[in-house]
Amino acid sequence: MAIKIEKKITGYNVITEEDKAKTAENEKAQAQKMAEIVQFGEPLSRPEKLIGNTYKVKTPVTEHALYITINDVVVNPGTPQEHRRPFEVFINSKNMEHFQWIVALTRVMSAVFRKGGDITFLVEELHSVFDPSGGYFKKGGKYIPSLVAEIGEVLEQHLQEIGMLKKTEPDVHQKKLIDEKRTEYMEKHSNEPINEEGYPKGAQLCPKCSTKAAIVMDGCLTCLNCGESKCG
Repeated sequence: MAIKIEKKITGYNVITEEDKAKTAENEKAQAQKMAEIVQFGEPLSRPEKLIGNTYKVKTPVTEHALYITINDVVVNPGTPQEHRRPFEVFINSKNMEHFQWIVALTRVMSAVFRKGGDITFLVEELHSVFDPSGGYFKKGGKYIPSLVAEIGEVLEQHLQEIGMLKKTEPDVHQKKLIDEKRTEYMEKHSNEPINEEGYPKGAQLCPKCSTKAAIVMDGCLTCLNCGESKCG
């Protein structure tokens, strides 16, 4: 088919058989690279109805409570492989101070949820965010380094409830040993004031469970909450 050229010709280039072969080779190499990309999971599509939980979080750094809703999608329903996994997250509060970054965070987290694959790494990533102004202690004596880390606490709790994470609690023997050490310490220091969580007020922050429950016992720093000890 003849093509009529209406504009003035300013240059030209002749494509040889060698050029065609190089182009085909480059396309083949590009296709091979694309084939080598590993997908961690198939993107999830949103069903009409989702199930989920809403968690109320009250912190010293926010005037009003945060309401964190995590909705789950049921994967492989009706089969032995049926399980729940997070699909989206919403955070609501009367306090508008942190509105922009909270909306951004929930959208990024929801995008990661929908991508599929292992999403448990988000818990550690959120826990590792520290507020430059300092963190706070929540009920129970646990130290929370930031509001983002508090959101990570909620996500961890939710993943444990749906079975995606295991609860890291002391076993029966460890609990027995912790109770014995706690009783022994309280008997020796019966006059020492106790905080609301039942730990000595002079207790230090445990590096393992981030709870102010570590005391010096028998010359060794021991946690009365998780049993962590510098002496092994």
